[in-house]
Amino acid sequence: MESPITSSNYPPSISTNSPLTIRDELKSRLKKALVKSSFPEEIADISSATVAKFGDYQSHVAMVLAKRLGENPRTIARQILAHLHVSDMSAPPDVAGAGFLNFRILDQYLADRITQVTQDSRMGVPLASPRKRIVVDFSSPNVAKPMHVGHIRSTVLGDALVRIARFLGHDVITDNHIGDWGTQFGKVIYGWKHFLDPDDLAREPVEELVRLYRKTNQLGNEDPAIARQAREELVLLQRGDPENLVIWKQTVELSWKAFESVYKILDVHFTHCLGESFYNQSLSPLVEHLLATEVAQPSEGAICIFFPEIPELADKPCMIRKSDGGFLYATTDLATLEYRIKTWNPDTIWYVTGAPQALHFQQIFAIARRLGISAELVHIAFGNILREDRKMMKTREGENVSLATLLNEAIERAAKILTEKNPSLPLEEQEKIAHAIGIGAVKYAEFSQHRLTDYVFSWDKMLSFQGNTAPYLQNAYVRIRSIFRKSDEIPKLSSVHLDLPEERALALRLLQFGETVPIVLEEFRPNLLANYLFELANSFHSFYEKCPVLRAEEGVRESRLTLCNLSARVLAEGLSLLGIQVPERM
Repeated sequence: MESPITSSNYPPSISTNSPLTIRDELKSRLKKALVKSSFPEEIADISSATVAKFGDYQSHVAMVLAKRLGENPRTIARQILAHLHVSDMSAPPDVAGAGFLNFRILDQYLADRITQVTQDSRMGVPLASPRKRIVVDFSSPNVAKPMHVGHIRSTVLGDALVRIARFLGHDVITDNHIGDWGTQFGKVIYGWKHFLDPDDLAREPVEELVRLYRKTNQLGNEDPAIARQAREELVLLQRGDPENLVIWKQTVELSWKAFESVYKILDVHFTHCLGESFYNQSLSPLVEHLLATEVAQPSEGAICIFFPEIPELADKPCMIRKSDGGFLYATTDLATLEYRIKTWNPDTIWYVTGAPQALHFQQIFAIARRLGISAELVHIAFGNILREDRKMMKTREGENVSLATLLNEAIERAAKILTEKNPSLPLEEQEKIAHAIGIGAVKYAEFSQHRLTDYVFSWDKMLSFQGNTAPYLQNAYVRIRSIFRKSDEIPKLSSVHLDLPEERALALRLLQFGETVPIVLEEFRPNLLANYLFELANSFHSFYEKCPVLRAEEGVRESRLTLCNLSARVLAEGLSLLGIQVPERM
């Protein structure tokens, strides 16, 4: 397979950081104009124009000021324009509508910027300032259970945010906080001792562990004596019983091997995998400390934390120790938070978990503030995955759909499509491409809408080569690569000409890559990057249809090859930031 055009092989990097984006340059100049006009600079805003015929960028700062001052926004806009110097980069800005400032960037300025970005290994994406140390908690499957379709959102969303944060220069630590401790292990251990099938354990370990849990649970519902024995097995485990500890460790190891196989398919990696058991010895001292500092207090035999100062939590206390002495999920999360702060000293911690855990994290964050923890704590919530009938995605038996099964089906479906489209592909190459297309399609289905949206899982839609899908974007990259296969050359750095509207539109879109990537982390919305890549692919296809590349005359040909090359690099990098591979052929 041919090596792709990437920042590692073309063009060479000549910059340590990217220059200001066009939007940031305009914003910087607008701030200066506001100061000279005796207005506050912090209200300066620049955004991409919503209607292309009015320009490339716009600002509604005059309308904001007019509302504050009770004056005519168009008068204020003209006042600002008198001090705004952008003649080297924009046509004279105009005042439109109720007071919008519209900017149309000069073609030569765009062409010069494209030349600049072509030489930049970061393709115009600036490094973050300030750079932060970020801990990201995501995926978090439970031991003795298979990863199911519900884990896909936390896993791929968390991974994309990690990739983007690292690309922006942040120091990122990832922690897969697996559920490897709790009441379920009493039932698993009881089942292991009484009903274990060694052959099934060797063949399908997680499925056997699930069977043992279910069998014990069913019998415990029918026979109180068995339920009591299962609880006793749990107590033995918690006290360090050697036999039960051996069983528990085997359960964790077998489960982790199954998790690893899924993470390998998804190309997801973690810095640490500190499960709940890691904090077991910290729970009792933590509760005693919270009691001693009066953060927590006894309540009907249990230990709770109350929030009278927070209206929405006033009637929702957080229990951290039950009346029987048992600890809860919140206790472990507080111990985990304490460890992360002391060990890694992060500026911020991101928890990538489902929206139903909003109350839990609201309580945890409120407790953290009482404890004097100053790190920014963020719950990055997401919605549900639905079947095409808009019901929760489960099997006919009502079980959660296995994630491994779903991912393998994605690869198989992609392979079938590939065989129909390109039957002459060698088998080994077909397998690699099918993996890239199938897994990319599943991931991109997550990124093609807001993370809080419940989305319908549709094989036909996500594997389509038309519309806002991974295969469509991957195919755009492949189409560009085919140009270079035909030309058998990589363009030499040359001046860029933007004579046709499609050339200009593509150049402007390419330069907005540096504006798009940083804003993804402002509200943790990878869909902004996905939508940008979709628009870039559309811009490229319009360019490709109207602007001959290899048949163009000398000078124009090199210019268009430069645009093609940068388009390929941006598509590849952008998809990589979403954890999606680009194949060389399809």
